[in-house]
Amino acid sequence: MFCSTSLSPTITLPTTITATSNPRTIKPGKPFNSTLRSLCRSGRLEEAVRLIESAPSKFVDPQSYSLVLHSCISCKSLELGQRLYLQLLLCRDRGNDNLLDDQTVRAKLVTLYSVCGQVDEARQIFEDGLDNGLVSESMWVAMAVGYSKNGCSKEALLLYRDMLLQCVVPSKFALSMALKASADLTDLWVGKAVHAQVVKSGEDPDQAVYNALLNLYGECGSLEEALRVFEKMPEKNVISWNSLIAAFVEQNQVTEALSILRRMQRDGILFSWVTLTTILGACAAATALHSGKEVHAQIVKSKARPDILVLNSLMDMYAKCGITDYCKKVFNQMQAKDLTTWNTLLNSYAVNGSMDETVKLFDAMTKSGIRPDAVTFVTLLSGCSHTGLTDEGRKLFDQMEDFKISPTSEHYACLVDMLGRAGKIEEALKVAENMPMKPSGSVWGSILNSCRLHGNVAIAEKIAGHLFELEPNNSGNYVILSNIYANAGMWDRVEVVRKLMEERGIKKEAGCSWIQIKNRIHTFVAGGHVDFQNSSEYRNLWSDLMEAMEEVGYVPDTRAVLHNVNEDMKTLWVCGHSERLATTFALIHTGAGTPIRITKNLRVCVDCHSWMKFVSRVTSRVITLRDTNRFHHFKGGTCSCKDYW
Repeated sequence: MFCSTSLSPTITLPTTITATSNPRTIKPGKPFNSTLRSLCRSGRLEEAVRLIESAPSKFVDPQSYSLVLHSCISCKSLELGQRLYLQLLLCRDRGNDNLLDDQTVRAKLVTLYSVCGQVDEARQIFEDGLDNGLVSESMWVAMAVGYSKNGCSKEALLLYRDMLLQCVVPSKFALSMALKASADLTDLWVGKAVHAQVVKSGEDPDQAVYNALLNLYGECGSLEEALRVFEKMPEKNVISWNSLIAAFVEQNQVTEALSILRRMQRDGILFSWVTLTTILGACAAATALHSGKEVHAQIVKSKARPDILVLNSLMDMYAKCGITDYCKKVFNQMQAKDLTTWNTLLNSYAVNGSMDETVKLFDAMTKSGIRPDAVTFVTLLSGCSHTGLTDEGRKLFDQMEDFKISPTSEHYACLVDMLGRAGKIEEALKVAENMPMKPSGSVWGSILNSCRLHGNVAIAEKIAGHLFELEPNNSGNYVILSNIYANAGMWDRVEVVRKLMEERGIKKEAGCSWIQIKNRIHTFVAGGHVDFQNSSEYRNLWSDLMEAMEEVGYVPDTRAVLHNVNEDMKTLWVCGHSERLATTFALIHTGAGTPIRITKNLRVCVDCHSWMKFVSRVTSRVITLRDTNRFHHFKGGTCSCKDYW
């Protein structure tokens, strides 16, 4: 057994060495390193380590260690790297400081421990060199990158600052690292300071620095700066284009992102699957079906076979646009499927209210050998909750145990919501109070919403107390309680809640809806768009529409209005809800028979839901509305949710 007085006691290293190679058959210098290189390339890494351990010191130089450490990093082989570190410490104790003092070797040790998640140990190796005055720029950068890749971006920037204080001139690699850390922290101020260093350096940035700048401004939402950097780049690779596209996607500017994709193609740059995956995610979020289909066409035209990530994103896009049939077609055509693939189709069925298909697919999934996960059961339980399948949902909740999945707070929230929607509020409350973990805001929120559905004021007040402590700034909880009081005619209590919100500086989230017509996404906010509502097109259509709807029995339901005003005023306010504005706009600007697809940021109110049914009847239009909970498919005066949502 070997020991070292200078070995840090907090770093665990192996203490035995097994010699299997015969060093006498290998000459020192290049032949020795050639043998090491050959062993590393052929994957015989342990033999390479044993060769170093058994060789006389004259055979081994810094390049020898660097070669093998590089392979250890590639394989994330901490154990073999530790053995090499032990050898280096032993050499130092025997008076050979040249090996461990070599900056390349020490930097690779820092990198090895970092990529293996041993950041504290990497820091000790770094500090050991710092104490001896042996830290070069490459060492500083290796340690900073180690921090950054382990999610310690703040520590990476602090180390970068310390490096500058030591008057070490940052290389382009160091600058790109600092920019990445700033982007990870969305710290625009620090990122701009690093950008200033790039400019002052006097050297033209390389592509890595330019891409890091693009990523910084994109992550921080500075689109103008991102475009300015992009246009200055002498050369742009696919990473540059992807960064710019991601910047616009992050700000939900799907149309602009697609324009960049088209420009990319005109410039002859081949997109990567990452490019399309990024845009598909934005199309899904914005329910931009036309744009999503355009990306689908690009996938079909491509000669390369799409990877599973882009196909999963394509499925997700169709699912979140309410097109279950297309989602299923993509699923059926996929040669390889993973758990995400199955979960995406399950979710597509569930949020569209097709629980029979959801259960069938779940059975097929388990029979095919795919084990469900926690996400699978959230999808199943949520689907049961929004379709009133309480008994089936309970069975699925109990079935989680068969797959060794422990219910999380999210699963309990689904169970509580399921019971509450079915009117079993006392039972839902009992489940919440007996959960193995402390109930989350979503659990109590589910019960509060059930109290709204069933008019239970007493329990609502009790639950609201829990929520105001857990989520004091969540405006939704105050609004639901106000709604419960308003429906009960308790206007004095409504005023108390309103004053409480004012005192705490809490504002009700504005209802917002958006719709894509051709290649443009139009956004509408409740109570806004006065110019549109005053236009002759709007007034004429609205008048004809209301007359036709009233003839077939439409009567406004003003329970969603939380103000004690007369019915005419309540009706006027309800008419300004964002989904109605979006629907009317679509009726004006699309041809007869064209389906209408709308997305809303809040739950659709009772009267808007009724209004949509009547609109679909008198206009013979199919209207798909996606709210925060699920899809509503209105056709011929009925809704796919069967008025249970």
